[in-house]
Amino acid sequence: MNPAADTDLDRALPPQVSVVVPMYDEEAVIGMFVDRLRPVLDDLGQTYEVVVVDDGSRDTTPALLEKARRDWAELRVIRLRANAGHQAALSAGLMRARGAWVATIDADLQDPPETIAAMLEAAREQSADVVYGVRNDRTTDSAFKRLTANAYYRMIRRLVGHHVPADAGDFRLMSRATVDAVNRLPAQNRVLRLVVPALGFPSAQVEYRREERAAGTTKYPLSRMIRLTVDSLTGFSIAPLRLATYFGLGGAAVTALLLAIAVVAFVTDHTLPGWTSTFVVVAAVGTLQLLCLGLLGEYVGRLYTQLQGRPTYHIAYDSVEWDSEQN
Repeated sequence: MNPAADTDLDRALPPQVSVVVPMYDEEAVIGMFVDRLRPVLDDLGQTYEVVVVDDGSRDTTPALLEKARRDWAELRVIRLRANAGHQAALSAGLMRARGAWVATIDADLQDPPETIAAMLEAAREQSADVVYGVRNDRTTDSAFKRLTANAYYRMIRRLVGHHVPADAGDFRLMSRATVDAVNRLPAQNRVLRLVVPALGFPSAQVEYRREERAAGTTKYPLSRMIRLTVDSLTGFSIAPLRLATYFGLGGAAVTALLLAIAVVAFVTDHTLPGWTSTFVVVAAVGTLQLLCLGLLGEYVGRLYTQLQGRPTYHIAYDSVEWDSEQN
C-alpha cells in the first residue's frame, strides 16, 4: 500500500473536528496559542483541522502563521483582503470549515483550548448540536468590562429572549447541521452569539474560568462593543422601534398635563411670561424626535445593506487552495 496515497485520502476526507480561529494583529500570542491548542487536538484521537482566518492583519501575523503551518499539517490559513471585523472573520471560517464538529475560539487564550475536549464530550453525552462555553468566573476582566458585559446580556436576554445563554460569547462547539444552517443565513451584520441560539437546536453548556489575555492588546475597544450592541439590538429585536410609540404616548400624557396646568393657571390668573419652560419642552421634544429618527435609520440602513447584497469579506488567500495549485 502506498503511504502517500493514504495521506492524500485522509486529507480529502472531511475531518471529524474543525477549529475556527479569527485573528487580527495577534503576532504576540500566536506561538503560545499554537503550543496550547495543538496538544489538545492531538490528544482527541480524531482527525481535525485548524482554520485560522487572518482578518487583514497589519503586523507579522501572516508570516508567523505560514511558519507554523510548515510544522503543522492540520493548520489551514485563510487571509482576508482587508479587515472585515470579528464576526465576518468567524463567518468566513465557518464557510470553509469541513468538520463534523466545528469549534470557534479566539486566539488570545482567554478562552482555554482545553475546554474543547469537554465540549465534545458534552455534545455526545447530551445529544446536543451546540455546546456553549459559559464564563462562570470573570474576575480577570476589568470592573468596567464586567459591568458592561452584564448589562449587555441582561438587556439582550430581556429583549431577544432567554434562549440566549448569559455570559456565552463566541466560544462554542457546533454540529455540522448547525454550521450548515448558519451558513445559509444572510451574512450582513450577523452576530453569531445571537444567530446560533435563535436556530433552536438542542444545546448544552460547559462552564469555564475566563483567563487574562496571554499577550497583545484587546481587539474589542469600546467603539466595537457599542457597534456589537447596536447590531444585536437592531438585528434581533424590534423593541427599539417601539420606543417611538412609547415616547409618543409619554409625550401625549405630558402635553395633556401641561395643558391642564396652563388652563388652571389662566383661569386663576397666575400666568407668567417666560421662555425657560418653552425652551425645555421644545428641546426635549426635538431630542426624542432625533432619537426615534436615528433608530429608524438603523433599521432602514440594515435593509439597504441587505438589499445591496455586498459580501462582508473578500478572501485573498487560502493555504489549501494554494497548495493544490502548486501540486
